[in-house]
Amino acid sequence: MFIFTLYKYKHGSSGRKETVLDLAKFVDKGVQVKLTGGRQVTGTLKGYDQLLNLVLDEAVESVRDHDDPLKTTDQTRRLGLIVCRGTAVMLVSPTDGTEEIANPFVQPEAV
Repeated sequence: MFIFTLYKYKHGSSGRKETVLDLAKFVDKGVQVKLTGGRQVTGTLKGYDQLLNLVLDEAVESVRDHDDPLKTTDQTRRLGLIVCRGTAVMLVSPTDGTEEIANPFVQPEAV
């Protein structure tokens, strides 16, 4: 490990680790972040690091249903400026160009 790191340093490669995702194109744009535990946050991506820690401004959390934690309600909670820890981030998607559609495989509930 040390030899490989030293080799990269001597041959002009920056010591900075690369991230799995290229989030540079999403900076200052709206993103939706899904976190472990079912939380879902939407906001403006202000920064990130190689560990996938995210800084979101004007963040809004979608409140989950108390009876069914897998469903979100229409209620939201304003969080403002937040940091999402990289180990909790499951999904990052842009809000522009996406829309929610009905699931064609869900059976209608009997009334």
